[in-house]
Parts: sequence; C-alpha cells; structure tokens
Amino acid sequence: MNDQEFDFVSTGDIVTDAFIRIQQASVYFDDSCHCEKICLENGAKIPYEFTKVVPGSGNAPNAAVSSTRLGLKTALVTNLGDDDNGKEILKALEKNKIDRQFVNVHEGKASNYHYVLWHKARRTILIKHQEFDYTFPDIGSPRWIYLSSVGEKTVDYQKQIIEYIKERPNIKLAFQPGTFQVKLGYEKLKFIYEIAEIFFCNKEEAQLILKTDEQNTGSLAKEMVAHGPKIAVVTDGSQGAYMFDGKTVWHMPALPDVNILESTGAGDSFSSTFTIALALGKRPEEALLWGAINSANVVQHVGAQEGLL
Repeated sequence: MNDQEFDFVSTGDIVTDAFIRIQQASVYFDDSCHCEKICLENGAKIPYEFTKVVPGSGNAPNAAVSSTRLGLKTALVTNLGDDDNGKEILKALEKNKIDRQFVNVHEGKASNYHYVLWHKARRTILIKHQEFDYTFPDIGSPRWIYLSSVGEKTVDYQKQIIEYIKERPNIKLAFQPGTFQVKLGYEKLKFIYEIAEIFFCNKEEAQLILKTDEQNTGSLAKEMVAHGPKIAVVTDGSQGAYMFDGKTVWHMPALPDVNILESTGAGDSFSSTFTIALALGKRPEEALLWGAINSANVVQHVGAQEGLL
C-alpha cells in the first residue's frame, strides 16, 4: 500500500439505526440531573407514526461518509457481525464509496443495532455495543485518523491506535469521543488527549470529562486544550460552537432559520466536516463555518448521513 493512499481513515463502531417516530410522549426537566427526560405511559401500547432503518451509521461511519462526499480518499476501520444486518451495512458502505478493506466481519457475531426514539426534533437512542475482538490493522500512513465511538471494553484497542500513530508522526488525530469514552473521563484516556490534533464534544460532555461545573463554553474549550489537544471545539446547541486554537477563542453562532427535523448526526457532521476542511487546507476559523453549514443541513433530514453535503 502507498503510505499516502488514504487522506482520511475513520475508526469506531458501526451500527444500524432504527428510527421510531412517536408523538404520544411528554418531556420534562429533571432538576436532579439537570437534564430533560422523555416520559411514556408505562404498560401502555404507544402508537408510532413510522419507522426508518438506516444501516451503516455511527459516529465514525458518519464521518467517513462526510469525507467521501467532500472529496477525500476514505477508509473505515470497524467491526460487524456476519448476520443480515452486517450484510446491509456492507452494502451501505459500498454505496457511499468508503473503502471496506479494514472492515472486520466476525463469524457468528451479531452486528450493532440501535433504536432511535424520535419525538419532535429530539431523539433518545437505545444503544448496545457488541463485544468484538478489536485489533487495529496496518492502514499505511493516512493524513488523518478520526477516532470516535467504540464499545466499553476497548481501552487496550485505543492504546493500539495511539501507538500506531506515535510510530508515524505524520498522521494527525481527530478525537470525537462516544458515550463510553466520555464516561471514562480524562485520566483513563489521557494517552489520546495528549496527542490529539483536534478534539470535539458538546458542553455537557466537556463538563463530564473535565469533572467541572464550568458553564462558559469558551472556557471549557480552553481548559480542554490545556489537557492536550492542539485545538478543541465544544458545541452548545442553539448557542453554537466555541473553538480554542491555543491563542484565540472563536465563536460560531448557530445558523438562523434552520428547520430542525431530527438532530441525529449534528455533532458528527460538525466534527467531521471541521476536520475535513483542515485536511483540504482551510484555516480553523473557516473549518468552523464549514462544520456549522453541514450540520445545519443534516438536521433537516432523517438520520446522520442523508443531509451531508
């Protein structure tokens, strides 16, 4: 393999998302956790409007689709089962022109399958990550590795990735932690933060990772850079995104007049597009705008990939 064959290699778990559109639910704010909760009548039969099944989703695959659509030569490192869902996932990757040579199909295993409860513009995802035997392959020396959501018991696998990058210092790392990586916090994944070129998360995730009550999103971005990444981008919903590049805090407001249909993939599209813009030679402040534009289009469609520009 030519060391520069790939511009962008994304790694993380791949899933099938089954969207279930519901109306008969209520939302309330729980002061004990400072979060909104969705409420359904327990024991009832809840009608739904429709379902939509999207194979080949997940933070890392969504980033890979974003990369191919913006013209980068892209591969995906991931794991799936040899079941029918896995076969549909492979078809989705081929359709999206993502190189599949690093996709590991595990005999006798089930592929990841998530259920997305979609109420108004928000969604709640029921997740389950299968336990695969994770091994990072020889991918050559791509310009960027994009690391995102993997299962709970994968710290050793993530160490493999970081050792791989350390042996090839020309590779830049973008890190967008998933659910389990956020829960692990900073100390257990310190080895990732220390070499990351770019880091992405939302405000609530930054507070969990840093174990802080800091409410200023720009300050959270600055504190994240102090923990290792050269650039940190922290998103804050309708308040937009804040980036600290080591010198300046930049603020990208949310774009006005966006009709949000469904919010899945908003963070993935923002983070991956920002990274791709840098790979294409754009300045960080330009990349911030690119991320906002692509994210604004994604939330006007169902799922994380349909609206990618």
